[in-house]
Amino acid sequence: MAVARTRVQLCGRLAVELAGRRVEDTLPGRKGRLIFVYLVANRDRVISRDELVDAVWPTATPAAVEQDLRALLSKLRRAVGRTALGLHSRYRIELPADTWIDLEAAGEAIHRAEAGVAAGAWDDAWGPSLVALFTARRGFLHGEDGAWIDEWRRHLDQLETRALECHATACLGLGGPELAQAERCARRLVDKEPYRESGHRVLMRTLAGSGNVAQAIQAYDRLRCALRDELGIAPSPATQELHQNLLRTGTSRVAASY
Repeated sequence: MAVARTRVQLCGRLAVELAGRRVEDTLPGRKGRLIFVYLVANRDRVISRDELVDAVWPTATPAAVEQDLRALLSKLRRAVGRTALGLHSRYRIELPADTWIDLEAAGEAIHRAEAGVAAGAWDDAWGPSLVALFTARRGFLHGEDGAWIDEWRRHLDQLETRALECHATACLGLGGPELAQAERCARRLVDKEPYRESGHRVLMRTLAGSGNVAQAIQAYDRLRCALRDELGIAPSPATQELHQNLLRTGTSRVAASY
């Protein structure tokens, strides 16, 4: 017998499976979906009526807001079940303990990935970093505006940065055919965060690992010039040390070719 599942995908296209039943198409329109997403994203606490109103109507509160909110919540309860949604002026969505929510899964995945990288356990970091990366790239509530929505988008943007660095590092550690993916992620990270030196170091190490020491040195020079011209600073000691190691590697390879 199949086990009933509760899964919620908030990033990208909203998808909701409650006890094995898909319900996203039964949510009450755009405002109802906003309420549902807000409650799920904040399911660890009770939400006040005023906070919920601000989340759904961030710029202009309708004259009949009480009536509108009651109607939306009534329809939402019919869609997700009365026991899942609190009553009166304080709200909290109640989902099974084993509910899978993509935002939460991505947060857990990036922690596992970073722990794997710190331990040099590349296999342990590879999969979770990819989970976090795919989730972050889907975006959040496309076409909607609001301070809380912007906050989640910033969170996903930071998650993507962390996931890119973890995945590039894990692929570099695994080596072989994964080096091409390591370079792609490292270049994406450098484009996204041009002053994040750790991303540049991953790119330099990846290029060197692929045998492109000259390109790795050029990557350092681009970083050095950008930091000097834009921020008036020099690369960190860790980055300079990597550069010196690359110079020694390049010199030894040239000497060995004669």
